[in-house]
Amino acid sequence: MPELPEVETVRRGLTPVMEGFVFDQVILNRPNLRFPFDPKFVERVQGQTLERLGRRAKFMIAELSSGDRLFLHLGMSGRFTIDERVQGEFVHNHDTNPKHDHVHFLMSNGSRVTYNDPRRFGFMELIAPGEPSRIDHLGPEPLSNELSGPTLRAAFKGKKANIKSALLDQRVIAGLGNIYVCEALYRSKISPRRMAGRLKTKEIETLVGHIKDVIAEAIEAGGSSLRDFANTEGGLGYFQHSFDVYGREGEPCKVCAAPIQRLVQSGRSTFYCKACQG
Repeated sequence: MPELPEVETVRRGLTPVMEGFVFDQVILNRPNLRFPFDPKFVERVQGQTLERLGRRAKFMIAELSSGDRLFLHLGMSGRFTIDERVQGEFVHNHDTNPKHDHVHFLMSNGSRVTYNDPRRFGFMELIAPGEPSRIDHLGPEPLSNELSGPTLRAAFKGKKANIKSALLDQRVIAGLGNIYVCEALYRSKISPRRMAGRLKTKEIETLVGHIKDVIAEAIEAGGSSLRDFANTEGGLGYFQHSFDVYGREGEPCKVCAAPIQRLVQSGRSTFYCKACQG
């Protein structure tokens, strides 16, 4: 699943061709993605100006001139393309079959923005002004000033869950996913088996710093490319070349040369160095 850096990369790619422009035409090629479209989806979006395209956790949020917010979630394999442009060097072959083009946004500047999603785990949701939404109870953003040692220590207080599971709780940190949790724990030399509530103050301060670093580096690199993720120009991100542990089971640790281990926690693969992380 695309994580926060991938979603931010896509948002930055879409902003110049969508923000400040009118949805001249909205075309739905099917009635649903992961969830059904709002029955008045086309009516509520078409003719509106996209005033601001923001992001919260793994959601892109299009603020419309009507006051509605359009939530865009990529799911497992969703991607946006602009005018069918496919540019950049590819790490993997990533052909997009047009039969999976489910939504077209024709903007007033002449751009065509297409949403393609083979697995249809993504979704688009319209939220009216004042209406509660699924992002209302999310934790702080990883790169925000709200995420600090004291706030994370307070969130972990009394928690008996392992640190890996605690960090994946979106109420603790918004948008932090499996890849970057593994990477941040490795850099912090913290075992993924440790209980979150038993981390020391200094360990939490170190962890916060590495969470911010790894997310910032991944955004700068254009997002990581795992399986189906591609940015809006079709190019894949290159941060995957910098992974220290994720997906490297059996390969030597870059620090001590011990083999990278893999274990399953809450149904998710965790990659770590037993020697470096204890």
